[in-house]
Amino acid sequence: MKPTLRIIALLLVGLSLVCPAAEPSKAVVRFQYRSGDIAIPAATANEPRVESFGADSLRLAARYLDEGALAWTRERSCMACHTTGVYLAERPALTQFFGPPLQEVRASFIAEVPVDPTAAEPHGFLVWRALGLAKWDEHVAETVSEPTDRALRHMLRRLPEDGLFDTVSKVEIPYTTTEFELTVQAARALAAAPGWLAGLTDPELAERVARLQAALAAHRPRNDYERVLQLQLATIMPELVPQATRDAAITMLRGKQHPDGGWSTRDLSAVENWGDQIRPDNIAMLLAEPDADHPTSDAYLTAFAIILLRENNVPATDPAIQRGLNWLKAEQRVSGRWWMKSLYRPTAHFSTYIATAHALRAFALCGDPALVPMTSLQSTEKTKPLIDTSKDGSPK
Repeated sequence: MKPTLRIIALLLVGLSLVCPAAEPSKAVVRFQYRSGDIAIPAATANEPRVESFGADSLRLAARYLDEGALAWTRERSCMACHTTGVYLAERPALTQFFGPPLQEVRASFIAEVPVDPTAAEPHGFLVWRALGLAKWDEHVAETVSEPTDRALRHMLRRLPEDGLFDTVSKVEIPYTTTEFELTVQAARALAAAPGWLAGLTDPELAERVARLQAALAAHRPRNDYERVLQLQLATIMPELVPQATRDAAITMLRGKQHPDGGWSTRDLSAVENWGDQIRPDNIAMLLAEPDADHPTSDAYLTAFAIILLRENNVPATDPAIQRGLNWLKAEQRVSGRWWMKSLYRPTAHFSTYIATAHALRAFALCGDPALVPMTSLQSTEKTKPLIDTSKDGSPK
């Protein structure tokens, strides 16, 4: 019998970690995600690595993404960029390998799309929601749905005058750093919805698209992380990023690779320069890390670097990419996850979830033989999700 996350949970709960919270009190984090039968233990650096990387371990990674997003949806009832946001932004692209993402998560996004076009809400919610719905339409439905259309229109109507969406009042590394990063995700949403931009006829919304594009094109990166994000922008709106800028970013990224084959997120910015809203306690936490002077490789940036190199036409056989893939293969944990310590607050370490989603995409973009498209399955099997919630609502 193949192991499941619930079986592995029983083996790993003993490894759970007491982590200091940002608040004065301390909390014992026993589970990263928990809801009903879903019991995913806390993410820790002590979790054993897989004995054998391959198709089974990658299916565990995909199941971790599915169950984590499902638990968050059911227990938190809100969209979070570190879990459900990344889930619908990245998981749809893996449909050909693991079946479609969970409809229940998508339904929660749809339920939160405002009917009132003037409704105000934090920009992060409206951007990540639009991106997730657009990515579903791109990879699963292959046509734009009414909720996606409504989400994109609402997102554009909330665009500030300067063309950049506002982040939350604090920096969360990665994924929530600057207005530029959030606006790149908005651009991803616009580009992902099949035919939506090409068919846009509303002059007001077209002007807002142009304003967003002009702001992205004119932006001057504050650090190397934003230079990396320019590579992401180049894959979706290439006219906004000159070839010389792309070439320089690729050269920079190659130069940041570590001798072990990995990359480190912390190499890409001075601690105090991650964003205007970075908090003093976050700076102190990063400076206190034992490897602060020479950060070790992490799974998120290693996977993200591979994704960006591939999407910018660097072949999968490139030595830098192959060394990065080998680093990822050696670092997968027995739960299927890729561990990454939080660079914001050391409690639930949701960076592990983000890193795992990106690792799967990196292997997919490189055509790793462990990822086999579901083309040999019957058509009804291809449309089944990886976990079945159809009967009593609990994952099987």
